[in-house]
Amino acid sequence: MKFVANKILMNKEKIIEVQNLTKKFGNFTAVKSISFDVHKGEIFGFLGANGAGKTTAMKMLIGILKPTSGEALVAGFDVKTHTEMVKRSIGYMSQKFSMYDDLTIKENITFFGGIYGLSKATIKEKTAQLVEELELEDSIDKLVGALPLGWKQKLSFSVALLHEPKIVFLDEPTGGVDPITRRQFWEMIYAEANKGTTIFVTTHYMDEAEYCDRVSIMVEGVIEALDTPKNLKNKYNVASMNDVFLKLARNVEAP
Repeated sequence: MKFVANKILMNKEKIIEVQNLTKKFGNFTAVKSISFDVHKGEIFGFLGANGAGKTTAMKMLIGILKPTSGEALVAGFDVKTHTEMVKRSIGYMSQKFSMYDDLTIKENITFFGGIYGLSKATIKEKTAQLVEELELEDSIDKLVGALPLGWKQKLSFSVALLHEPKIVFLDEPTGGVDPITRRQFWEMIYAEANKGTTIFVTTHYMDEAEYCDRVSIMVEGVIEALDTPKNLKNKYNVASMNDVFLKLARNVEAP
């Protein structure tokens, strides 16, 4: 299957708006006055080497880290003054699997559905729908800890969507999984984006950057580049997003 950039850029509705967002820790500035917008239904890649500031920036956008200065609206809510409304409007999947290994699949879904404020009837309906889509009907009463990593990641992504959020933040969601599972995971991402959900994703896999509608690349706390993968490759006269990343983040010329 070849992934094709989805329709989004025709949709100009902004779901994330960031202006001069800055975060300081003492004398160190981790994020330096970054500005960008993300559109409804867009798959937006947020890239950067370790220490570039991307994780700090994401934490501000999901409402768990307060900005030092600047502005950010997520799903229409100010990340500084309406933190709880931001959290209710988003889904989040952390780099490490965040479900409970000692609970069954069904128990995890029920637990997180309750956290998201869903009714018992809705949780029951969503559970049936989720396990059918993932073909986990025969495993619903198995402990999550017994699942292979790839299945855990797919389940975690599905649970992050239980409350039908406008935006899902994915922090390196395919780290450590095999290539086939990574491709299956991206098929799930595309299916969700095509429903109008915005996907904000960080990844270390540069081939995955090719699947995004637009990509930003952070270097030392600033956004050095932001455009479609095609335009970035043309701009830097390289054949792949990996070469773009090396030029910007590592100051390495492509061979």
